[in-house]
Amino acid sequence: MNASRIYYLILFTICSSLLGFGYYLQFVEGLEPCPLCIFQRFAYIAIIVISFVGLIHAPIAKWRFLYSGMILISAVIGAGIAGRQVWLQHLPPDAVPACGPGLEFMLDVFPLTEALKMIFTGSGECAEVNWTFISFSIAEWSLVCFTIIGISAVLHLLNKLPNFMKT
Repeated sequence: MNASRIYYLILFTICSSLLGFGYYLQFVEGLEPCPLCIFQRFAYIAIIVISFVGLIHAPIAKWRFLYSGMILISAVIGAGIAGRQVWLQHLPPDAVPACGPGLEFMLDVFPLTEALKMIFTGSGECAEVNWTFISFSIAEWSLVCFTIIGISAVLHLLNKLPNFMKT
């Protein structure tokens, strides 16, 4: 298996596991995701789809740049969304925005641009920390993961993968 396929397989597995854990927290543990969490899931799904196509295609040269570039863009967008949520979580209690309507309601009632503005502005529910691991919230872990994915995409673009991934 060539280095690109190994990279995309690892990325596919990690992001699928992260997404699966998010669904476990939602459906088994009962933690409802806020709108920013849902948009972070979309970024993970984009990375999963791109890495799956890359795994099948085993790209070289310009195709590797295309796939890894799209993964980098998805990771940067995901990190931006997670960073916004981390910022909201660290606001003083009196500065946290009031809880807003649910995502489905916003998308049904408001024009898309206005709904997206409301979503990315954040609300009180996005500032709540309901789960932590080693004192990091879900949003903080997501920010770490998106950052690592982004760095790995840059390393793949530059063909600087670790030795164990080279053929």
